[in-house]
Parts: sequence; C-alpha cells; structure tokens
Amino acid sequence: MSHPFGGQVLLLVGAKASVPLADLPALADRAASHLTADDYRRSYERVARADASVTGLEAPVEAFLVPVDHWVEVGATLDLSEREGDALRRVHADALRRIGRAEGRESEFEAALEVREAVVLGG
Repeated sequence: MSHPFGGQVLLLVGAKASVPLADLPALADRAASHLTADDYRRSYERVARADASVTGLEAPVEAFLVPVDHWVEVGATLDLSEREGDALRRVHADALRRIGRAEGRESEFEAALEVREAVVLGG
C-alpha cells in the first residue's frame, strides 16, 4: 500500500521536520505498508472519510484519532529514528488538518490533535 499524501503535504512537513524532503515519500510508503485500515477501523475512532477531490490528497482517505505516542510506537516497530517518527506524525496531522479545512471542521480537528494523534490512510 502506498501513502495518500500529495507533494504539498510532504513539502510542508519537510520544511518543519528534521528529515530530508527527498526521504519523506519512501518513509510514508514504509509506514503505509505497516498500517492496516481494518485494524484501525476496529480499534480507533474514525473521524472522517474524504474523497481525494475534496482534500487535495492523492487518494480517498479515512482519518482516525489514536492515542498520544502512537507514532512513537509505530516508529519503534519499524525501527525508525525519533525524527522519522516525528515526521510521520506531522504528515498525518497535516493531512487531518487539510481534511478539516475541506469539511469545515478545522477547529474540531485542531482541538482533537491537542490530546490525540492522527492516522490518515488511503483507501
């Protein structure tokens, strides 16, 4: 499975993260191959389903809210550096914000990101 994030999402995160921009697509693909939509549907709150034409992402997506430190755990499972795990957290949070803007739910998702993390999966 490949990641649903367009170049603009990766570019914005690349400007903030301490991971080279050129490494982000492969990093996002690596994480996407580990993340299983069915597992997230069973275990976490799905807060949005969005069509690519609405969000500007590269595929239809499902967005989930997960516990804080979720990306630390994913990073440990995938043997990622702290910076790589943080970059993934930022990519998914920025994608959720993009969905929030498109759906008029930006403040709702911003508030949620203060206490939880986001996982955005293509599907």
